Amino acid sequence: MNEKQTNEPGGPAGQTPGDAWQEVGRQFQILGESLAAAVRASWSDPEHRKRVQEMQGSLETMVKDVDQALQDAVRSPQAQQARAEAKKAAESLREAGEQTVVEVRPHLLAALKQVNEELQQLFGRSASSGPEQPAAEEDKNV
Repeated sequence: MNEKQTNEPGGPAGQTPGDAWQEVGRQFQILGESLAAAVRASWSDPEHRKRVQEMQGSLETMVKDVDQALQDAVRSPQAQQARAEAKKAAESLREAGEQTVVEVRPHLLAALKQVNEELQQLFGRSASSGPEQPAAEEDKNV
């Protein structure tokens, strides 16, 4: 790897943990591509083939170890606490939404009834009496 592909410990200033993990993933992708190219290039030599198969076993072990570490992290007290807090936040949000609906519903119904009545008056008058005078109508309803 060259200087552009490695980061100093802690990463560059302003780099978030999400950015750091994204970079780790990108480096694994580059490593995988390099290993695949090396395998393709050396597959015809029996000695190299044996080494590649040994490396494959080592890589499979590494993947299992990383998977186990991730599973352990998900089961950690910190992860469980984060899930519990997220659940509480979602419940609070749901309750706040329900309360908002309860508070807004009467006002919304009243406004819809008023709009409906005004539309009925408007269409009732326009069909029978001709042009409307909206300003005078608005003054009555205010």
